[in-house]
Amino acid sequence: MRALMIVSLGAATLITGCAEGNPEMSEGEEHMALAEIVGQAALISTDGEEVGTASLAKEGSRLEIQLGLAGLEPGTHALHLHTTGLCDAPDFKSAGGHLNPAGKAHGKLSEGGAHLGDLPNIDIPENGKIALTVSVEGDAAANLATIFDADGTALMIHTGADDYKSDPAGAAGPRIACGVVQGVPSEEG
Repeated sequence: MRALMIVSLGAATLITGCAEGNPEMSEGEEHMALAEIVGQAALISTDGEEVGTASLAKEGSRLEIQLGLAGLEPGTHALHLHTTGLCDAPDFKSAGGHLNPAGKAHGKLSEGGAHLGDLPNIDIPENGKIALTVSVEGDAAANLATIFDADGTALMIHTGADDYKSDPAGAAGPRIACGVVQGVPSEEG
Protein backbone atom coordinates (compact mmCIF):
# COMPACT_ATOMS: atom_id res chain seq x y z
CA MET A 1 0.00 0.00 0.00
CA ARG A 2 1.38 3.42 -0.91
CA ALA A 3 0.65 6.49 1.25
CA LEU A 4 1.22 10.05 0.07
CA MET A 5 1.42 13.14 2.29
CA ILE A 6 1.31 16.64 0.81
CA VAL A 7 2.00 19.63 3.05
CA SER A 8 1.23 23.00 1.47
CA LEU A 9 4.07 25.44 2.03
CA GLY A 10 2.90 28.68 0.49
CA ALA A 11 5.16 29.25 -2.51
CA ALA A 12 6.90 25.89 -2.01
CA THR A 13 5.39 22.43 -1.69
CA LEU A 14 6.90 19.47 0.11
CA ILE A 15 5.71 16.13 -1.19
CA THR A 16 6.70 12.98 0.61
CA GLY A 17 5.59 9.51 -0.45
CA CYS A 18 6.05 6.33 1.51
CA ALA A 19 5.62 2.70 0.74
CA GLU A 20 6.34 -0.10 3.13
CA GLY A 21 9.67 -1.49 2.05
CA ASN A 22 10.14 1.06 -0.75
CA PRO A 23 13.87 0.85 -1.58
CA GLU A 24 13.81 4.31 -3.21
CA MET A 25 13.11 6.07 0.11
CA SER A 26 15.58 6.72 2.88
CA GLU A 27 14.71 5.95 6.49
CA GLY A 28 14.46 9.71 7.14
CA GLU A 29 11.95 10.18 4.31
CA GLU A 30 9.83 7.30 5.60
CA HIS A 31 10.00 8.82 9.10
CA MET A 32 8.72 12.19 7.81
CA ALA A 33 5.85 10.56 5.93
CA LEU A 34 4.71 8.62 9.02
CA ALA A 35 5.06 11.43 11.58
CA GLU A 36 1.97 13.08 13.10
CA ILE A 37 1.63 16.81 12.33
CA VAL A 38 0.92 18.47 15.70
CA GLY A 39 1.52 22.15 14.95
CA GLN A 40 1.79 24.66 12.13
CA ALA A 41 2.95 28.23 11.58
CA ALA A 42 2.74 30.69 8.70
CA LEU A 43 5.90 32.81 8.62
CA ILE A 44 5.62 36.48 7.70
CA SER A 45 8.33 38.99 6.84
CA THR A 46 8.82 42.37 8.52
CA ASP A 47 6.51 43.92 5.90
CA GLY A 48 3.74 41.37 6.56
CA GLU A 49 4.24 39.20 3.47
CA GLU A 50 4.04 35.41 3.85
CA VAL A 51 7.48 33.88 3.27
CA GLY A 52 6.79 30.28 4.22
CA THR A 53 5.22 27.74 6.49
CA ALA A 54 6.36 25.30 9.12
CA SER A 55 4.86 22.08 10.44
CA LEU A 56 5.75 20.43 13.75
CA ALA A 57 5.92 16.68 13.21
CA LYS A 58 6.04 14.16 16.08
CA GLU A 59 6.86 10.48 15.95
CA GLY A 60 7.35 8.78 19.28
CA SER A 61 9.80 10.86 21.31
CA ARG A 62 11.12 12.78 18.26
CA LEU A 63 9.98 16.28 17.25
CA GLU A 64 10.91 17.91 13.95
CA ILE A 65 10.09 21.15 12.19
CA GLN A 66 9.38 20.82 8.47
CA LEU A 67 10.00 24.17 6.75
CA GLY A 68 9.07 25.50 3.34
CA LEU A 69 10.40 29.00 2.65
CA ALA A 70 10.35 31.35 -0.33
CA GLY A 71 11.30 35.00 -0.73
CA LEU A 72 14.03 35.31 1.90
CA GLU A 73 17.48 36.72 1.15
CA PRO A 74 19.99 34.02 0.19
CA GLY A 75 22.57 33.10 2.81
CA THR A 76 22.82 31.54 6.25
CA HIS A 77 20.12 32.52 8.75
CA ALA A 78 19.50 31.66 12.39
CA LEU A 79 16.33 29.72 13.21
CA HIS A 80 14.94 29.84 16.76
CA LEU A 81 11.86 29.14 18.83
CA HIS A 82 10.88 32.22 20.89
CA THR A 83 9.01 32.39 24.20
CA THR A 84 5.80 34.12 23.16
CA GLY A 85 3.37 33.35 20.35
CA LEU A 86 3.19 36.92 19.02
CA CYS A 87 4.65 38.22 15.75
CA ASP A 88 4.05 41.97 15.74
CA ALA A 89 5.83 43.47 12.72
CA PRO A 90 8.11 45.12 11.89
CA ASP A 91 10.62 43.98 14.57
CA PHE A 92 8.87 40.90 16.07
CA LYS A 93 10.12 41.83 19.56
CA SER A 94 6.67 40.81 20.85
CA ALA A 95 7.90 37.20 20.55
CA GLY A 96 10.36 37.71 23.43
CA GLY A 97 13.66 35.86 23.72
CA HIS A 98 14.56 32.27 22.98
CA LEU A 99 12.45 29.47 24.39
CA ASN A 100 14.56 28.43 27.38
CA PRO A 101 12.54 26.62 30.08
CA ALA A 102 15.66 25.05 31.66
CA GLY A 103 17.51 28.39 32.04
CA LYS A 104 20.51 27.23 30.01
CA ALA A 105 23.17 29.31 28.27
CA HIS A 106 22.70 30.12 24.58
CA GLY A 107 24.16 27.84 21.95
CA LYS A 108 25.38 24.31 21.54
CA LEU A 109 28.99 25.54 21.70
CA SER A 110 28.50 27.20 25.11
CA GLU A 111 29.24 25.46 28.37
CA GLY A 112 25.84 24.76 29.86
CA GLY A 113 24.03 25.37 26.53
CA ALA A 114 21.73 25.22 24.64
CA HIS A 115 18.26 26.76 24.88
CA LEU A 116 15.33 24.59 23.77
CA GLY A 117 14.76 27.31 21.15
CA ASP A 118 18.28 27.04 19.69
CA LEU A 119 17.85 25.37 16.31
CA PRO A 120 20.35 24.77 13.48
CA ASN A 121 21.13 27.57 11.02
CA ILE A 122 19.43 27.33 7.64
CA ASP A 123 21.06 28.05 4.28
CA ILE A 124 18.79 29.81 1.79
CA PRO A 125 19.90 29.23 -1.82
CA GLU A 126 20.16 31.97 -4.48
CA ASN A 127 16.56 31.41 -5.65
CA GLY A 128 15.29 32.08 -2.10
CA LYS A 129 13.33 28.81 -1.93
CA ILE A 130 14.00 25.85 0.33
CA ALA A 131 12.22 22.89 1.92
CA LEU A 132 13.99 21.23 4.84
CA THR A 133 13.48 19.49 8.16
CA VAL A 134 15.25 20.31 11.43
CA SER A 135 15.16 18.33 14.67
CA VAL A 136 14.21 19.81 18.04
CA GLU A 137 16.50 18.39 20.74
CA GLY A 138 14.91 16.62 23.72
CA ASP A 139 11.75 14.65 24.41
CA ALA A 140 8.85 15.54 22.11
CA ALA A 141 6.13 15.38 24.80
CA ALA A 142 8.02 17.71 27.15
CA ASN A 143 8.93 20.07 24.31
CA LEU A 144 5.35 20.23 23.05
CA ALA A 145 4.07 21.06 26.55
CA THR A 146 6.48 24.01 26.58
CA ILE A 147 5.74 25.08 23.00
CA PHE A 148 1.97 25.02 23.57
CA ASP A 149 2.02 26.74 26.98
CA ALA A 150 -0.38 29.56 27.90
CA ASP A 151 1.42 32.31 25.95
CA GLY A 152 2.41 30.16 22.97
CA THR A 153 5.61 30.09 20.96
CA ALA A 154 6.92 31.79 17.83
CA LEU A 155 9.27 30.42 15.17
CA MET A 156 11.81 33.08 14.18
CA ILE A 157 14.32 33.60 11.37
CA HIS A 158 17.12 36.14 11.80
CA THR A 159 19.06 38.10 9.19
CA GLY A 160 22.38 36.42 10.01
CA ALA A 161 23.78 33.12 11.21
CA ASP A 162 23.76 31.99 14.84
CA ASP A 163 27.32 31.60 16.15
CA TYR A 164 25.99 28.98 18.64
CA LYS A 165 27.70 30.66 21.62
CA SER A 166 26.96 34.40 22.10
CA ASP A 167 24.31 35.16 24.71
CA PRO A 168 21.46 35.79 24.41
CA ALA A 169 20.79 35.11 20.70
CA GLY A 170 23.96 33.99 18.94
CA ALA A 171 24.79 37.38 17.38
CA ALA A 172 22.25 36.52 14.67
CA GLY A 173 21.09 40.07 13.99
CA PRO A 174 17.59 41.45 13.45
CA ARG A 175 14.49 39.27 13.19
CA ILE A 176 13.29 39.01 9.57
CA ALA A 177 10.50 36.40 9.64
CA CYS A 178 8.17 35.15 12.35
CA GLY A 179 5.35 32.65 12.68
CA VAL A 180 3.06 31.82 15.60
CA VAL A 181 3.02 28.07 16.25
CA GLN A 182 -0.57 26.81 16.37
CA GLY A 183 -1.65 23.33 17.45
CA VAL A 184 -3.56 21.14 15.04
CA PRO A 185 -6.33 18.77 16.11
CA SER A 186 -5.22 15.23 16.80
CA GLU A 187 -6.47 12.51 14.46
CA GLU A 188 -7.32 10.51 17.60
CA GLY A 189 -9.77 13.01 18.96
